[in-house]
Amino acid sequence: MGIAALILGIVGLVIAWIPFCGILALIPCLVGLGLGIADIIVKGKRGEPKGMGIAGTVLNAVALLIVILWSIVFAAQTASLMSDPEFKEAFSQEFKRQLEEAEKKADQDQNGVVVSTEEVEVQVQAPAGRD
Repeated sequence: MGIAALILGIVGLVIAWIPFCGILALIPCLVGLGLGIADIIVKGKRGEPKGMGIAGTVLNAVALLIVILWSIVFAAQTASLMSDPEFKEAFSQEFKRQLEEAEKKADQDQNGVVVSTEEVEVQVQAPAGRD
């Protein structure tokens, strides 16, 4: 169990530093933390050396702390960005520009145009009677 905790700690520590991917380290860190603690308890009762379990527990705890800190930093940045009036205005203008562009394409195609993102799908129909 100590070796598994150590390996998961190393993997979690490497992944935790990667922006936007660090959250993927959460599961290996939690599993490794549990294995490391279990290894320390079991080997402590048997009187065996528990260095691998301690090292794995520490690595997993550090990686877990990094994941949590990255999450807080990105959440704070996102919240401040979304509350910025200049960002809202720029986003609104870009959305209007994209919508106007879709309407122009719909006019050219006469069949309409579908504009989609991950969250929204908008279908712009060509105005009837234009020739």
